[in-house]
Amino acid sequence: MSARAVIQTEDFDLAAEIEVLRKNDKRVGAVCSFIGTVRDRSVAPALVTSCTALPLEGALSPEGGPAAKETVLSMELEHYPGMTEKAIEAMIDEAMARFDIFGARVIHRVGLLQPLDQVVMVAVTSAHRGQSFQACEFLMDYLKTQAPFWKKEQTPEGARWVDARASDDAALAKWGISACNI
Repeated sequence: MSARAVIQTEDFDLAAEIEVLRKNDKRVGAVCSFIGTVRDRSVAPALVTSCTALPLEGALSPEGGPAAKETVLSMELEHYPGMTEKAIEAMIDEAMARFDIFGARVIHRVGLLQPLDQVVMVAVTSAHRGQSFQACEFLMDYLKTQAPFWKKEQTPEGARWVDARASDDAALAKWGISACNI
Protein backbone atom coordinates (compact mmCIF):
# COMPACT_ATOMS: atom_id res chain seq x y z
CA MET A 1 0.00 0.00 0.00
CA SER A 2 1.24 3.48 -0.82
CA ALA A 3 1.81 6.11 1.85
CA ARG A 4 -1.20 8.33 2.49
CA ALA A 5 0.91 11.50 2.78
CA VAL A 6 3.74 12.13 0.34
CA ILE A 7 6.02 15.15 0.01
CA GLN A 8 7.99 15.23 -3.23
CA THR A 9 9.69 17.52 -5.71
CA GLU A 10 8.52 15.71 -8.84
CA ASP A 11 5.12 16.13 -10.48
CA PHE A 12 2.31 13.60 -10.00
CA ASP A 13 -0.27 11.96 -12.24
CA LEU A 14 -3.81 12.23 -10.85
CA ALA A 15 -5.13 9.24 -12.80
CA ALA A 16 -2.30 6.99 -11.60
CA GLU A 17 -2.75 8.14 -8.00
CA ILE A 18 -6.49 7.49 -8.04
CA GLU A 19 -5.94 4.07 -9.58
CA VAL A 20 -3.67 3.15 -6.66
CA LEU A 21 -6.08 4.62 -4.10
CA ARG A 22 -9.10 2.64 -5.29
CA LYS A 23 -7.34 -0.51 -6.50
CA ASN A 24 -9.30 -3.68 -5.76
CA ASP A 25 -11.67 -1.90 -3.35
CA LYS A 26 -15.12 -2.88 -4.61
CA ARG A 27 -16.77 -0.73 -1.91
CA VAL A 28 -15.69 2.48 -3.66
CA GLY A 29 -18.60 4.27 -5.30
CA ALA A 30 -17.13 7.76 -5.22
CA VAL A 31 -13.75 9.39 -5.68
CA CYS A 32 -13.26 13.08 -5.06
CA SER A 33 -10.04 14.87 -5.87
CA PHE A 34 -8.59 18.34 -5.71
CA ILE A 35 -5.53 19.64 -7.53
CA GLY A 36 -3.97 22.96 -6.54
CA THR A 37 -1.70 24.74 -9.01
CA VAL A 38 0.67 27.69 -8.97
CA ARG A 39 -1.12 30.67 -10.42
CA ASP A 40 0.04 34.04 -11.65
CA ARG A 41 -2.36 36.46 -9.99
CA SER A 42 -1.61 39.18 -12.56
CA VAL A 43 -3.84 37.37 -15.03
CA ALA A 44 -7.37 38.74 -14.63
CA PRO A 45 -10.20 36.28 -13.92
CA ALA A 46 -12.46 35.73 -16.90
CA LEU A 47 -16.20 35.48 -17.19
CA VAL A 48 -16.77 32.47 -19.39
CA THR A 49 -19.93 32.17 -21.45
CA SER A 50 -20.84 29.75 -24.17
CA CYS A 51 -19.48 32.19 -26.76
CA THR A 52 -16.73 34.32 -25.21
CA ALA A 53 -14.36 34.81 -22.33
CA LEU A 54 -14.31 38.42 -21.16
CA PRO A 55 -12.19 39.95 -18.39
CA LEU A 56 -14.21 40.92 -15.33
CA GLU A 57 -14.14 44.65 -14.63
CA GLY A 58 -13.51 45.42 -10.98
CA ALA A 59 -12.97 41.76 -10.11
CA LEU A 60 -12.76 41.00 -6.41
CA SER A 61 -10.37 38.69 -4.64
CA PRO A 62 -11.73 35.83 -2.47
CA GLU A 63 -11.09 38.08 0.53
CA GLY A 64 -13.43 40.74 -0.90
CA GLY A 65 -10.84 43.36 -1.87
CA PRO A 66 -9.60 44.32 -5.33
CA ALA A 67 -8.21 41.38 -7.25
CA ALA A 68 -4.45 41.13 -6.91
CA LYS A 69 -2.49 42.15 -9.98
CA GLU A 70 0.79 40.66 -8.84
CA THR A 71 2.96 38.75 -11.23
CA VAL A 72 4.19 35.51 -9.70
CA LEU A 73 7.33 34.39 -11.48
CA SER A 74 7.81 31.30 -9.31
CA MET A 75 6.96 29.82 -5.94
CA GLU A 76 9.25 27.92 -3.62
CA LEU A 77 7.89 25.60 -0.95
CA GLU A 78 9.88 24.34 2.03
CA HIS A 79 9.04 21.89 4.81
CA TYR A 80 10.53 19.89 7.66
CA PRO A 81 10.96 16.30 6.40
CA GLY A 82 9.29 13.79 8.66
CA MET A 83 7.37 16.42 10.62
CA THR A 84 5.28 17.48 7.62
CA GLU A 85 4.31 13.92 6.67
CA LYS A 86 3.38 13.18 10.30
CA ALA A 87 1.17 16.29 10.46
CA ILE A 88 -0.60 15.38 7.21
CA GLU A 89 -1.07 11.77 8.37
CA ALA A 90 -2.79 13.18 11.49
CA MET A 91 -5.04 15.27 9.22
CA ILE A 92 -5.96 12.16 7.26
CA ASP A 93 -6.68 10.29 10.52
CA GLU A 94 -9.02 13.13 11.52
CA ALA A 95 -10.79 12.97 8.13
CA MET A 96 -11.17 9.20 8.50
CA ALA A 97 -12.76 9.73 11.94
CA ARG A 98 -15.10 12.52 10.79
CA PHE A 99 -16.30 11.10 7.48
CA ASP A 100 -17.35 7.70 6.19
CA ILE A 101 -14.43 7.32 3.78
CA PHE A 102 -12.35 4.33 2.75
CA GLY A 103 -9.09 5.99 1.83
CA ALA A 104 -7.30 9.28 1.32
CA ARG A 105 -4.06 10.36 -0.28
CA VAL A 106 -2.32 13.72 -0.12
CA ILE A 107 0.65 14.61 -2.30
CA HIS A 108 2.30 17.97 -1.77
CA ARG A 109 5.20 19.20 -3.83
CA VAL A 110 8.12 21.20 -2.49
CA GLY A 111 10.96 23.02 -4.16
CA LEU A 112 10.87 25.56 -6.96
CA LEU A 113 7.59 25.63 -8.92
CA GLN A 114 6.40 27.72 -11.86
CA PRO A 115 2.94 29.09 -12.74
CA LEU A 116 0.69 26.25 -13.97
CA ASP A 117 2.70 23.59 -12.05
CA GLN A 118 0.69 21.24 -9.86
CA VAL A 119 1.36 21.83 -6.15
CA VAL A 120 -1.02 19.65 -4.17
CA MET A 121 -3.35 16.72 -4.70
CA VAL A 122 -5.99 15.46 -2.31
CA ALA A 123 -7.96 12.36 -3.27
CA VAL A 124 -10.59 10.58 -1.18
CA THR A 125 -12.66 7.43 -1.72
CA SER A 126 -15.99 6.48 -0.17
CA ALA A 127 -19.23 4.70 -0.97
CA HIS A 128 -21.07 7.94 -1.75
CA ARG A 129 -20.04 11.32 -3.21
CA GLY A 130 -21.16 13.47 -0.28
CA GLN A 131 -18.66 11.96 2.13
CA SER A 132 -15.86 12.17 -0.46
CA PHE A 133 -16.58 15.82 -1.24
CA GLN A 134 -16.70 16.76 2.44
CA ALA A 135 -13.54 14.87 3.36
CA CYS A 136 -11.65 16.33 0.40
CA GLU A 137 -12.70 19.87 1.31
CA PHE A 138 -11.89 19.27 4.99
CA LEU A 139 -8.39 18.05 4.13
CA MET A 140 -7.70 21.05 1.88
CA ASP A 141 -8.99 23.51 4.49
CA TYR A 142 -6.79 21.82 7.08
CA LEU A 143 -3.75 21.77 4.78
CA LYS A 144 -4.04 25.49 4.00
CA THR A 145 -3.72 26.49 7.66
CA GLN A 146 -2.16 23.66 9.63
CA ALA A 147 0.36 21.87 7.42
CA PRO A 148 3.95 22.93 8.16
CA PHE A 149 4.92 24.38 4.79
CA TRP A 150 6.64 27.67 4.08
CA LYS A 151 5.84 29.37 0.79
CA LYS A 152 7.93 32.06 -0.88
CA GLU A 153 6.80 33.79 -4.05
CA GLN A 154 9.18 35.43 -6.48
CA THR A 155 7.73 38.57 -8.07
CA PRO A 156 9.28 41.33 -10.21
CA GLU A 157 9.54 43.34 -6.96
CA GLY A 158 11.50 40.54 -5.26
CA ALA A 159 10.85 37.54 -3.05
CA ARG A 160 8.27 37.46 -0.26
CA TRP A 161 7.06 34.87 2.21
CA VAL A 162 3.33 34.11 1.97
CA ASP A 163 1.22 33.66 5.10
CA ALA A 164 -2.08 31.85 5.47
CA ARG A 165 -5.04 34.20 5.06
CA ALA A 166 -7.88 35.03 7.43
CA SER A 167 -10.19 33.45 4.82
CA ASP A 168 -8.28 30.16 5.26
CA ASP A 169 -8.95 30.34 9.01
CA ALA A 170 -12.66 30.95 8.31
CA ALA A 171 -12.77 27.91 6.00
CA LEU A 172 -11.25 25.75 8.75
CA ALA A 173 -13.61 27.19 11.39
CA LYS A 174 -16.63 25.71 9.61
CA TRP A 175 -15.25 22.31 10.67
CA GLY A 176 -15.10 23.41 14.33
CA ILE A 177 -11.33 24.00 14.30
CA SER A 178 -9.94 27.40 15.15
CA ALA A 179 -6.70 28.82 13.79
CA CYS A 180 -5.23 32.28 13.85
CA ASN A 181 -3.26 33.20 10.73
CA ILE A 182 -4.07 36.90 10.47
